[in-house]
Amino acid sequence: MRSFRSLVALLVTAMLIAGSFTVPAAFADAGPAVRADDGARVVAQTWVDSRTLDLTVDSPALGTTAKARLLVPAGWSMGAHRSWPILYLLHGCCDSYLSWTRSTDVAAFTAKTPALVVMPEGGPAGFYSNWWNHGERGAPAWETFHLTELRQLLERGYGAGTRRVIAGLSMGGFGALSYAARHPGMFRAAASYSGVIDTTYVDAKINSPQVIMQIVGATGADPSALWGDPDRQAAIWAAHNPTDLVPLLRFTPTFVSCGNGQPGPYEPPNASPDPLEGGLYQENLAFITRAKVFGVPLTTDLYGPGIHNWPYWQRELHRSFPLLEKGLGVPVT
Repeated sequence: MRSFRSLVALLVTAMLIAGSFTVPAAFADAGPAVRADDGARVVAQTWVDSRTLDLTVDSPALGTTAKARLLVPAGWSMGAHRSWPILYLLHGCCDSYLSWTRSTDVAAFTAKTPALVVMPEGGPAGFYSNWWNHGERGAPAWETFHLTELRQLLERGYGAGTRRVIAGLSMGGFGALSYAARHPGMFRAAASYSGVIDTTYVDAKINSPQVIMQIVGATGADPSALWGDPDRQAAIWAAHNPTDLVPLLRFTPTFVSCGNGQPGPYEPPNASPDPLEGGLYQENLAFITRAKVFGVPLTTDLYGPGIHNWPYWQRELHRSFPLLEKGLGVPVT
């Protein structure tokens, strides 16, 4: 049985490289026999098409399994004696690892980019954090899942290199900038699209801590289990907040974009304003102001009219891509 499966894997790899084969969705196995340091492992992998590979990871950090979707570059093969730079794309609240390929042209757009694209599960409102859990810590530990378990599995079994960039939308924009700041040097560039990037911001338009806790509560989780109470556990909130962490981004090229919540070019006539995007616009202004003070290498696109929606995030992925490609060390298109 082992030799038969090895032969099938070799045939699939050869046809993928030749570009003449589309892998059926039913083709699945347990993946390479690699483990993360804490025992995390790939328990299933399924080819969706010739570039798209879905992984199921048994994660001690989460206490359950979680998914990640890979877009593999041309010439990629399982166990190849080379590595590729890696782009992490993080999804937003109440969505999943499927969102980027479902809602944008990322697969076609990156087809000629010599890099792995990984789109991991982040929980409906996991906020890309190891949850405080009233001081008990433990699961879910999303930061450990993404930056230790999944990273090690991709490096040990899927050809991921050590040159990384990261981008995300909304909650994922928070994750991209928080991860890049909390782990200086891990990412060569970071991008946020309509990101929740000042989690403690409060003004007449938005009470960011209240919004975050309402979102977490709406998913059925305990809002105070994430980072605790915004006042009593203010230090924990600050330790994850991209605006508080700005000094740690001084050597990370960073792209930040957001609309102002007014109907824009992708809305029908007479559309209503979007208060969420309008509030996030204020957060983004606060982040940008502080980033400039600390000399962060910053590119901004505060594009005016625009709501919290996919057409803008696809456009901003395109606009930020030269910065991300430079971080990946690949030719800028």
